[in-house]
Amino acid sequence: MIVSNVSLSGCADFNSALCAGAGEGHLGGGSYRTALTPTGNLVVAVCLGFIGTFGLINNLLVLVLFCRYKMLRSPINLLLMNISISDLLVCVLGTPFSFAASTQGRWLIGERGCVWYGFANSLCGIVSLISLAVLSYERYSTMMAPTEADSSNYRKISLGIIMSWAYSLIWTLPPLFGWSHYGPEGPGTTCSVDWTAKTANNISYIICLFIFCLIVPFLVIVFCYGKLLSAIRQVSGINASMSRKREQRVLFMVVIMVMCYLICWLPYGIMALLATFGPPGLVTPEASIIPSVLAKTSTVINPVIYVFMNKQFYRCFQALLQCEAPRRGSSLKSSSKVPTKAMRGIAGTGPRRTNEFLFMVASLGQPAATVPRLGLSCEPTIDITKAPSSDNKPVVVSLVAHREC
Repeated sequence: MIVSNVSLSGCADFNSALCAGAGEGHLGGGSYRTALTPTGNLVVAVCLGFIGTFGLINNLLVLVLFCRYKMLRSPINLLLMNISISDLLVCVLGTPFSFAASTQGRWLIGERGCVWYGFANSLCGIVSLISLAVLSYERYSTMMAPTEADSSNYRKISLGIIMSWAYSLIWTLPPLFGWSHYGPEGPGTTCSVDWTAKTANNISYIICLFIFCLIVPFLVIVFCYGKLLSAIRQVSGINASMSRKREQRVLFMVVIMVMCYLICWLPYGIMALLATFGPPGLVTPEASIIPSVLAKTSTVINPVIYVFMNKQFYRCFQALLQCEAPRRGSSLKSSSKVPTKAMRGIAGTGPRRTNEFLFMVASLGQPAATVPRLGLSCEPTIDITKAPSSDNKPVVVSLVAHREC
């Protein structure tokens, strides 16, 4: 049987809120009281109510759009659906119970419910983090690939989704079998991994969890989006105005993604480390509830950043509200082609091709005479393609420049 250690003899290893509640009754009996004041519980309940409601609405809306419009059913959007599903499960399986606990000032579903709550929320939270890392890698690899992305190939994305769930299970199942354990967290209105036990067994698990489920995904995200921005800057010599606008847009998106990731998850990670390695009582129940609430806000923020700031989804959202077909636009093409797909930097293999680069720039509505001039060392090849059977359609100019040093 999987149980949490909440006896009075464990007060030296657990937080003050748990020890205070142990004198009133066992956690499994449902009489465990939190260490927050009624006002504090009310504030937490309001925050959790807001997070649960808007997280549920946002993620359900994403799933409705995905099911309603076939044009959204591309491989990379399937990965966005995986993020929304994991966030939706947090809103359904976790937030209502912590909300109810905050309104009543005590944990309501017993000891086994606490273990189940800690496992389910940890599983879905890590799936969301790993999926964000997989998403950034997919965008990076698609941009750097020498061939056009196949919008009908779901195999790679499906493997990424399966990997995100398998990876999360690898790190959330061990507490159920003795490597650390799940128990009350902070003031007692939520449950998670026990951050405060000073045993080698618990500390080793928390270190691994911090490195492989928080730091590694963050480094992958920063590396992939950093490379994406670097590739955008490389086209500034070919079309400075287009590159500057694209660079600013992508830079804004990257900064928002990284900042929200840090705001949601870094305080929680720091709190966990302080509770693990700091002296007993360093992290008070009142202070520990703030990082926990911030981590749950990711369920509201993720759909806004990764979906509704996406022009493809936004057009479909507008169409859904207006009960009409979505307006056609360049962003309605396969979303496997990232915004920088129009220009691609490729480093060849072998000593001769090490310094070779390829830039493809699409200039809409520009006559051939306005194609930027290249240096003497470059040999441009200009391909002008007009849209069929229309004089007012824009001209597409593709510029391919090769340089060897």
